[in-house]
Amino acid sequence: MKIVFLDSGIVNPGDLSWEPVKKLGEFEHYKQTSTDELKERMQGVDAVLIDAFCFDRERLESCPSLKFIGIAATGFNHVDLTAAKELGIAVANVPAYSTDAVAQQAISLLLAVTNRVDLYHQSVVTGNWRDSAEPTFLTTPITLLAGKSMGIIGYGNIGKKVAEIVRAMGMNVHVYSQDREAAIKSDVISLHCPLTPETEKLIDASFISRMKDGAILINTARGGLVDEEALAAALKSGKLAGAGLDVLAQEPPLEGSPLIGLENCYITPHIGFSPAETRRVVIDTCAANLESFINGGTLNRLV
Repeated sequence: MKIVFLDSGIVNPGDLSWEPVKKLGEFEHYKQTSTDELKERMQGVDAVLIDAFCFDRERLESCPSLKFIGIAATGFNHVDLTAAKELGIAVANVPAYSTDAVAQQAISLLLAVTNRVDLYHQSVVTGNWRDSAEPTFLTTPITLLAGKSMGIIGYGNIGKKVAEIVRAMGMNVHVYSQDREAAIKSDVISLHCPLTPETEKLIDASFISRMKDGAILINTARGGLVDEEALAAALKSGKLAGAGLDVLAQEPPLEGSPLIGLENCYITPHIGFSPAETRRVVIDTCAANLESFINGGTLNRLV
């Protein structure tokens, strides 16, 4: 069996073994693949692994030998499942692999906003604490989370894990699908829902106007859930105290992104899923899905 991974750079930049996949056939992997490179790299390929590479109907039809697509992620909106089914191409994904990692990232972003560890670390490195001659050096407020509330939009595996963590920290949780008003009026809102036509720019100026003054927004789901211009305006005006984002509408961002550089907006480059332990699960599961397909099974099959 000929196997190719078209965009392996994020899943495995070189720190993990490909052995689970290699044992299943002739295997090649590429950090990224352009449209111009696709035809050559898919010649005679039986199984393709992808992270974010898109397979629409036209691309699927251009790969006559293809029998299996393994998505090295949970989301599958970048593969035309209807076309794949019509063409007899099996598709499998890696469900719920990033729950713990993304929940950890959400909490990290929340603590970045509330505890300002970066600012206080720099006050030590630059000598400001030393020069103050004070045993404790306070330059900006720290927010206690115990007793405050979090509204969670999207109560799947990750949303539930975040709820578990913040409850252990003494926070009260309001689930948007169960009590919309209480969730919107929470001290913190954390997004964990999928991006759909219904949820695109859910967090817009109207939504923000209904949020509690001084609230914090956390987004580790999809950048398109947020109207970035509206969020930037709310952060600048003080309507919102801060935001922690692991995702943006455009990734990587274009020059002039309205959120980059705002003192009260912490942005990380879509890394929530990325601990080595988590990416190892992705590789192992992709291999298991393909092995199942080879043996006539349907492990994690979407079609």
